[in-house]
Amino acid sequence: MLRHIVMWTLNNPADAPRFKALLDSCASLVPGITEFSVGIKETGLEANVDVVLVSTFTDAQQLEAYQQHPQHKAVGVELGRMRSGRQVLDYAVGPLKVQA
Repeated sequence: MLRHIVMWTLNNPADAPRFKALLDSCASLVPGITEFSVGIKETGLEANVDVVLVSTFTDAQQLEAYQQHPQHKAVGVELGRMRSGRQVLDYAVGPLKVQA
């Protein structure tokens, strides 16, 4: 399994609910998504970013299929206009299947 975590800083933090809704529209794009959770910064809780996505995929091939999916690409263009920064970390969770 592969965990995919992405964090964004937004140009306008008030856009976080719309940003989340756009991300949530990608939650079932490929069958290999086993976890997909989007969180937004909450008043009174510590945060260095405005939005975070924590997702898990069965393998690297499913993550690649997700990233290449036309809807994901279209959402990515829209999100790109709304963000000032992006950080990502992918890492193996348990045994990782890597396509040769």
